[in-house]
Amino acid sequence: MVEKRIIVETDRLVLRRFCEEDLQDLYDYLSDETVVQLEPYRPMDMNGVKDELDRRISTDEMIAIELKTNHKLIRNVYLGKRECNALELGYVFNRQFWGQGYAKESCTALIRKAFSEGVHRIYAECDPCNAASWKLLEKLGFTSEAHFRKNVFFWKDNNDEPIWKDTYVYGLLNE
Repeated sequence: MVEKRIIVETDRLVLRRFCEEDLQDLYDYLSDETVVQLEPYRPMDMNGVKDELDRRISTDEMIAIELKTNHKLIRNVYLGKRECNALELGYVFNRQFWGQGYAKESCTALIRKAFSEGVHRIYAECDPCNAASWKLLEKLGFTSEAHFRKNVFFWKDNNDEPIWKDTYVYGLLNE
């Protein structure tokens, strides 16, 4: 087994870089239509997940979250570098582990680490229909900064017309 590059640990979780052994666990949630319904991609088959895993292994911006108890990968967090010493936060979570506090625990640890390293600002964008996501951001101390109306689309309808979506933007400053 390849040594996993750990970023930070919490009481219940190991936050680390992705590795080849994550394939099946990543497939478990990226193939789930309910999990990805508000993401800019469709549920993936195993070949799509293999390609996605290769991409995640190649970047430091995608963080794997695994349970300490059994080493199961249960989610990922995205921390993308942006201009002006800022990061963009995003996350996708295996549905079997929703509602157990893992999202808040992992994001809190990553935010603390980023701020301790001098990051000025972290922001996140989410679909207003995703109440679980924006409620998590509020629990993490983020402030609502914007509501963009019909500013983005990922899909088109049967007439090849964009299906426009709104976006909430939340921000958190290192103060």
